[in-house]
Amino acid sequence: MTDPITLLILWAVIGYLLGSIPTGVIVARAMGLGDLRQIGSGNIGATNVLRTGNKQAAALTLIGDAAKGAAAVLLARQFATPDAVQIAALGAMVGHCFPVWLGFRGGKGVATFLGIMLALMPLAGLAACAIWALTAKLGKISSLAALLAAGWTPVVLVMLGRGDLFPLAVGLAVLVYGRHWGNISRLRAGTEPRIGASKSPVNGG
Repeated sequence: MTDPITLLILWAVIGYLLGSIPTGVIVARAMGLGDLRQIGSGNIGATNVLRTGNKQAAALTLIGDAAKGAAAVLLARQFATPDAVQIAALGAMVGHCFPVWLGFRGGKGVATFLGIMLALMPLAGLAACAIWALTAKLGKISSLAALLAAGWTPVVLVMLGRGDLFPLAVGLAVLVYGRHWGNISRLRAGTEPRIGASKSPVNGG
């Protein structure tokens, strides 16, 4: 029988490799948009893809980045233990933010975070999406919407009786906040561009 620790490491690697798939880069190249890392901010998330003016490509990137997080969770749930599910989820998030294929320079994790949450606990995932959408609509600042969605998700999980997922959600939120450090600095300075501005902040995965 395989050692439990070895299995957890295996699922961490599987999650990481899934998360490392550079959806935005692949979509941009496939649709003739060039090297996404040379466009706008150079970020590989859907927000930067949108800077190309191709909404279809941005939507595909958003869906793909969310899907790889969800896939890590669903695969581990099907074939492994609950602990492995959480490890795979964390691995997918780390993989997206620090993909080995791109020199560990990845996205900001929001779409992958939402995909993970939707697969782990659909109500919590929907709540995170709702927080993002409402904040983006009212505040017109996408990074603020992402930060609030990630920050409130651990609380929502506890309210829904899934305190067992609280540590994971906090860890994922820490990654989101860390990847948004520049956005946070601009938010504090009042210089973060709003949605629709020519230099909108990158905060998607």
